[in-house]
Parts: sequence; C-alpha cells; structure tokens
Amino acid sequence: MKDSEWMRRALAAGKRGIGLTSPNPPVGAVVVKDGRELGSGWHRGPGHPHAEVEAIGAAISHHGREALRGATIYVTLEPCSTHGRTGPCTTAIEAAGIRRVVFGATDPNPVHAGRAGEILASSGIEVLAGIEEAGCEWLIRPFAKVQRTGLPWMIVKTAMSLDGRITRPAGEGPWLSSEASRQDVQQLRLEADAILTSGRTVRADDPRLTLRLPELPPTKQQPWRIILTSRDDGVPAGARILTDAHADRTRVFTGWRIERVLRELVTEHGVCTVLVEAGGRLLGRLLDEEWADEVVVYLAPLLTGGGVPAVGGEGARELAARWRLAEVTYQRLGSDVRLRARLAGRGGPLER
Repeated sequence: MKDSEWMRRALAAGKRGIGLTSPNPPVGAVVVKDGRELGSGWHRGPGHPHAEVEAIGAAISHHGREALRGATIYVTLEPCSTHGRTGPCTTAIEAAGIRRVVFGATDPNPVHAGRAGEILASSGIEVLAGIEEAGCEWLIRPFAKVQRTGLPWMIVKTAMSLDGRITRPAGEGPWLSSEASRQDVQQLRLEADAILTSGRTVRADDPRLTLRLPELPPTKQQPWRIILTSRDDGVPAGARILTDAHADRTRVFTGWRIERVLRELVTEHGVCTVLVEAGGRLLGRLLDEEWADEVVVYLAPLLTGGGVPAVGGEGARELAARWRLAEVTYQRLGSDVRLRARLAGRGGPLER
C-alpha cells in the first residue's frame, strides 16, 4: 500500500471521533511496518489518549515494543508538541522508536503549527506532510475554524417541501420529512456539541432536541441546547427543553447578539460544532449575516403552498449575490432526498 492508502485508513479511524472530541479535533493514526499494519487508534475525547498514543499502544500490545523500531506512523493531523491533559505526541513517537512520520493536515493551533516536523527531524525521524491533506482538513474543519476565528462551525438544517415551504396546518405534527430522514437527523446531532434554536420554534413545536439513538458512544454527552429569544417570556416555563432530564444542558439567551452567543459557546463550553434546528426566520438571518458554514436540507416529495418559507431573511437582492454551494452530496432517505454542502461564499460566475 502507498502512503495515501495508509492515510485513508487513518482517516477512517479518525472519523469515529467526530462529535466526541471537542474542544480537541478528531484524529486517526495507523502504525505500519514492512507493509503491515501493527496498530491503529483514534482520539476518543478530552482527557483520553491522543490517536498516536492509542495506535502505538495497540501496536505494542499485539506485536511487542521492539516491532515498532523503524516503523512508520500515519496521522491525520500534525502531532502535538506541547503538554496539555496528556503529554506531547512527538515525545511518544520518539520513545517508540518510530523512524518515519506521515501526517495530513498542519495543526491550525498556532502553539503547535509547524513545530512537530522540526522536533522530530532533530531526532533523526523522517517527516512527510500533506498526504491526503484535503480529507484530513475536512475532518478538523470545526476545530480549525475555532482556532482561526474563535467561532464555531455552524451547520444549518431544514426540512422542506418541493416548493420550499415548512407550512403545516395548526395542530398537525411538526414533521414534513420521513422517518428515515428523522433518524438521519439523530446522526447529525451526534456530530454537534450544541443545537441552536429560537424561542419562536420552542413556542410552536416544544421540541426536545435530544439524542435518541439506540446506542451512543460512552463519551458522547447530550449537546447543549441553545435558545435565542428577544422576549423575556420567549420560552414557556413548561417547555420540555427546560424540564426534561437534560435541563441542565439548556441555555436561554435573551436579547444577546449572535456573535456574543457563539463566542461564549466556544470559550465557556468548549463547543466546536453548532447544529441549527429552527424556523425560516432564524435560518435566513444566519445566512444573511454569514454565520453559517454548512447546510443540510431534507427535501420531501410534497407541495404544501402557504406562507411559511424554509429559509427567510432578506435573501440575495440579485442572483449574482446568491450563496454558492461546494462539496455537494445527495442521499436518498426513504421517500426524501438529503442535500449536504458547504457554503462557499457569495457570487461567482452564473450558469444558465
């Protein structure tokens, strides 16, 4: 196998940590010698061993310490080089006798960025960077945004009819989408550290915004539930989000600017990824003000008409100012179609 193939193995391991590691990034690692995998690992959460240490430990457990001498370790992210809750991974790599380190993405944390190569090279260890870099950077995109801006990665999610509406008759259930789509939303919540909604949505739908998968990773906590409202009485006292078993994971922000809320989530709660589940008014505002990074749309085979748009706000005043989407994927979920894409900025050439 070539370097890229081994790095893809490390990426597969690292993806198991998505939604579990904040404020740290998800990372995967594989130790290889003579074309054979000796051990792999992934970061399971704050305070747990880093991926490199897990992979080295697995290799020693299965093959003995001597087997690591002269081995290569593939890591999705530049190894850390400072003490935190755990020791530096560069030290663990040196102590293991590994002689080659291949990593994908450079650490966006300025404390670590670029240091690992210098430290390891000074110990006679060969270092190769940038293998499968795009995939490795995708894996840490929420962590990278926090490091560069102090703001979390924001995913806006909506379910809509074919005519772009979420209109429902009074008293009808809150869902337009299929059961398969609703199960997929549970997987999406697994990625999030916080779920953000509006007081208007709480008053209309009384949502729970909880994780309800049959099996959850043991290190996954219920995401913070964040309610934005402009009214002192914006959230009913009996709302489930305030009274259920996870009430201590709910925060209500009355009259706060969005930026202030987002920065507090990062600094006070270690949040890297926010999932927005709200009505068209808030979603439109987040797009208008350019807070969102990614969009997930569940499209149901319905025509509802009515006046409740899935995404409101001021919108683009001209077609050239529309949002462009990148890295677009489509998935069939029961009778629905899910679109997931990164928001890639406004404008650009028009295709007619």
